[in-house]
Amino acid sequence: MADSDPHARSRERRQQQRRRQVRRRRTVAGCVLLALAAGITLGARAVGGGHESTNGTTAVAAASKNAPVHPQREVPDEIRGVHVTMSLASLKGKLDEYLAMPGLNTIELDVKDENGRVGFVPSSVPLARQTGAAAPYYEAKHVAQQAHAHDVYLIGRIVTFEDPVLAEKRPDLAIRSSDGSIWHTNGGLAWTNPYDRRVWRYNVDLAAAAVEAGFDEIQFDYVRFPSDGDISLIRYPGTHTQPMRWTIPAFVQYAGKRLHPLGARVSVDVFGLSANRDLGIGQLPRRVSRYVDAVYPMVYPSHFNSGEYGISDPNSVPGETVTRSLQDFQRALEGRKARLTPWLQDFSLGRTYDEEDVLAQVAAARGLHTRGFLLWNPEGLYTTPVLQP
Repeated sequence: MADSDPHARSRERRQQQRRRQVRRRRTVAGCVLLALAAGITLGARAVGGGHESTNGTTAVAAASKNAPVHPQREVPDEIRGVHVTMSLASLKGKLDEYLAMPGLNTIELDVKDENGRVGFVPSSVPLARQTGAAAPYYEAKHVAQQAHAHDVYLIGRIVTFEDPVLAEKRPDLAIRSSDGSIWHTNGGLAWTNPYDRRVWRYNVDLAAAAVEAGFDEIQFDYVRFPSDGDISLIRYPGTHTQPMRWTIPAFVQYAGKRLHPLGARVSVDVFGLSANRDLGIGQLPRRVSRYVDAVYPMVYPSHFNSGEYGISDPNSVPGETVTRSLQDFQRALEGRKARLTPWLQDFSLGRTYDEEDVLAQVAAARGLHTRGFLLWNPEGLYTTPVLQP
């Protein structure tokens, strides 16, 4: 049937077109509103996703899977600290004695030591329990709370690749000798394989457990290849096409990627001569400094050979020796953001060290404007007057 109005179809088409345009406008407007809402949410997450949060963004940060376990504590302007073994920390009241030292603001406590022992029992690291490495020398959360109550920065030390417990209990993770047996140092200690990613994971799992307990920083020691013993006999199981000098930085990068999101700082201990030359152990300060928050060179004067830096007896002039070594590290770390904080000698080796010798090293560190210092004494006996600001 023909339309009675010849323009009816045309009007109907125009009306349908207008209705479609209205629907499109409403759809676009709805999308814009959704995008704005999403943008606001993402913006809130970006603001709240850092290590520290303010103005009510804590809940948003905590909702992120990468949010830090604890708010990150500030590093002291000048670190003045000491090393404490897990055995000493296990003694009743001993940690209180260290925390009461005038001027002290930092403690480095063993999480895993040279013997492969773990200072507490982490529920999240079954391998530490299965091998018998973990023991209740201290309660990690309590220690962290105790340190923070005294406004003390707490560093957890993890001896990384020298690990007699793990190497002996899990030979598949150990460095081997040419005859297939487990390789040992001159002191009879076994090492785990620095190329093995399972070893990496174990050490960083322990680090994460310490961070979750409240430790502020994880310091990896023995983060290198072996240097003590007949290294000509060493055989590294598995495929390892990566050179030593890139393997150690790769491990440190892996550790940082796992620990930084938890709110922890990551640092490494290095030999006092590692900034001066390649020691053949994969420990190159400039390379590792790309991935860490701090580098701690062990600039103990007694460990420098005669003639180093043109000094006939480096051990007899501790201030000069420390200065020369730290100058090398400053050059090696130039342009890096990593903090430079030396380990200083507070023990006697080769000759008796007194307060004047320790003060000379502290003066050298301060003269070069390093971010403080840590004192090392394997017996835990320290020259406390040098800790004064």
